[in-house]
Amino acid sequence: MNTRRKNRLYLIVAILIGLGLATALVMYALRSNIDLFYTPGEIINGKGAAQEKPEAGQRLRVGGMVMPGSVKRDPQTLRVSFKLYDANGVVSVSYEGILPDLFREGQGVVAQGVLEPGNLINAKEVLAKHDEKYTPPEIEDAMKQNHKRPADAYQPAQGGQS
Repeated sequence: MNTRRKNRLYLIVAILIGLGLATALVMYALRSNIDLFYTPGEIINGKGAAQEKPEAGQRLRVGGMVMPGSVKRDPQTLRVSFKLYDANGVVSVSYEGILPDLFREGQGVVAQGVLEPGNLINAKEVLAKHDEKYTPPEIEDAMKQNHKRPADAYQPAQGGQS
């Protein structure tokens, strides 16, 4: 093989290795930016046939109904805590900021944030469901499956802890 062909071959191999490395780095960077959607029951019991539970520190979106009587506001700051429920469980959400105008008890919301130990979501963003006419298909399916019981079913018994 002459020198010119050998140099071309080395150049092509170097370009392919560079493209492969760049693709791998982009995929690795994007992997950490994925926010998976969960319902409160899926956080507690696991998601799918494998019953995979999210890990503490994982970024996620959780959609559910705001439990009546669970909204607690700090009078000195913008910190708000509330509980989200579905037919299979309840999770706590802590958020610091201004809530959407349509946020209220018994309303469907999606909280985006980080899962902390003890099934607490430290939310960075809270979105209130604004209209009954359109719901993303994944949320609509989850709500049909999970929101069959009223909020009263999740209230602790008298004398119990919340």
